[in-house]
This record gives sequence, C-alpha cells and structure tokens, in this order.
Amino acid sequence: MTMGSDFVQLSLTPLLTGCLAAIACALPGNFLILRRQALAGDAISHVVLPGIILAFLVTGSLETGAMLAGAAAAALVAVVLIELIRRIGRIEPGAAMGVVFTGLFAAGVLLLEQSNTAGVHLDVEHALYGNLESLIWLSAQDWSSLLDPAALADLPPELLRMAATAAVIVLLTILFWRPLKLSTFDEGYAAAIGLPVTAISLGLVMTAALAAVAAFDAVGSIIVIAMFICPPATARLMTDSLARQVGWSVVFAASAATIGYLLAGYGPGLLGSDHAVSAAGMIATVAGLQLAAACCLAPRRRRIGAAREG
Repeated sequence: MTMGSDFVQLSLTPLLTGCLAAIACALPGNFLILRRQALAGDAISHVVLPGIILAFLVTGSLETGAMLAGAAAAALVAVVLIELIRRIGRIEPGAAMGVVFTGLFAAGVLLLEQSNTAGVHLDVEHALYGNLESLIWLSAQDWSSLLDPAALADLPPELLRMAATAAVIVLLTILFWRPLKLSTFDEGYAAAIGLPVTAISLGLVMTAALAAVAAFDAVGSIIVIAMFICPPATARLMTDSLARQVGWSVVFAASAATIGYLLAGYGPGLLGSDHAVSAAGMIATVAGLQLAAACCLAPRRRRIGAAREG
C-alpha cells in the first residue's frame, strides 16, 4: 500500500469521527459555558454507568446498540433531574449537577456490586478512551474508495452516527439561534416576551446529552468532557460576539481533534518510538493547550487585563 492508501484505510475515518464528535460537543458547549452550566457535559458523561448496567441486565448483551440505548436513557434521566432540582429547589446549576452526578454514579456502582455484572468485562478503555483507533475502513483501497458505493457501505457505523448527530445539532443550533441567544443572555426578558425558557434550557441540555451519548462509544468520555468546555472557553477569549464565538469554537474543536490525532499516531514515530499514544488523551491535551494559549494571548484576555490595570 502507498502512504495515501494507508491513511485512507487506517486514519481517515477515526480522524473524521473525532472531528465530528468534537464539533457536536462544542456547539452546545458554547451556551452551557455562557449559562454557567459547563459541568453538565461532565455529569452526562459519567451518569451513563447505571444506564449501561441496566441495559446489560435487560438484554444480557454488551453490543453497542444496547449500551448506547442504556446510556441515552441515563443521560435523559440526568438532564430531567438536573433541571427539576435547579428549578424546584432554586439552587445553583453546579449544585444540581453535583447532586445528580453523585447520586446516579453511586446508583451505578451499587448496581454493579449487587448484580452479577461485576464479573462482566465492562472495560474502562471503551468508557474512558473510546475506540477511536480501531475505526479502520478495511474496504478502502485509496482515495478513489470515497466514490465507490461498495466501499462506502462498509464505513464504520460510528462515523455515520457521529455525522448524523453533528448534522442534527448544527440544524438545531441554526433553527433555535434567536431563542437560545435571548434566553442565555437575559432569561427574564426572554420569559417576558413569551419564550418558554424552561423548555429551551431543558432542550439545550438534552442536545448536549445527545452529543455525549453519540460520541461515548466512539471517542470515550475524555474527549466528550474536554470538547464541551475547552473549545467554547477558548473561543470566548477570542471575541465578544456570540456568532464569532461559535465559529471559533468549531475551528478550535476541529483543529484539536486533527492535530491531536495526528500527534498521537505519528508524533512518537518522529521521536524514534515504535509506540503510539492514546488519541483521546492527545486530543484532550491539545484542546487544553489551546485554552492555555488563549488565556495568555487572546485579544479579549489582553483587553480584560488592560481594563483591570486602568
């Protein structure tokens, strides 16, 4: 095989899947950051444990479909509980997330210990790191396979699932842009003009849950958590415009996924090592480095510093 053929077969689909997962998480992450609900992504990524265990108890299978169904159900329960506790209890979003996160995670551990699933191999690799490196496209021969229907039919299902999820989230963001913007920056005004702010808030967190669950099996919770927070927070330091912030977040998410994956696969070889490193870990590291650089160099950061000195 040529170098191009190797890339198409071994690296193209995981690279695209990582980019789509990063973008799908970054888009709702922008609004979660502005609403001070950034930890919602972290909570959703962890409360899937009881859902996965219940799915196994019901189906007796560790197949991807059953696990994703259980994770989706747990994420939906978490979203509803967070909003109920926040609205009814009138407490801070972070406190509501903390209550739900610890409660559901504890329920998952209890289920794990009290059922016969403790001996089942629900491995940390897929839950934490995902299986990004294994998403190879065996039917691909070279770049011409992109136009071959037979080869395209054998694309990893994770790529198709993430493409569909990213497309849905982009469409929802466009359709509900104005209500999201108004309810995010001035919830009182949004309610006064008749917008259903509670439903909008619930819909936003459910969209985040959709992104997290879809990305869970392919890329793992490390990338999900990092992409909900790092690209939007980095973009926030670049501009005061919401539209430009969302655009920047997509750029940072896609570049972190691309650079991180390439560094994980090819970086150690350039240093003389025969071993690759975790793609999920490297992608999250690059996203963190982007945020660190923005904290020091971004235009908005410099303006804030100048205002404080004045």
